[in-house]
Amino acid sequence: MEEIIAKIEEAYAAFTADAKLQAEKGNKAAGTRARKASLEVEKLMKQFRKVSLENAK
Repeated sequence: MEEIIAKIEEAYAAFTADAKLQAEKGNKAAGTRARKASLEVEKLMKQFRKVSLENAK
């Protein structure tokens, strides 16, 4: 579970950096990377939810 949390933190950091570049400087490539990172965060959050529910049982 700690591995998933670390991956979530890493993916979110990448998303945040790219999203800021797009918002502040209008960098279109950073926007594309941010959208890709957001999908990765979503996938990891679903994995976390699954593992969390299994551990709660």
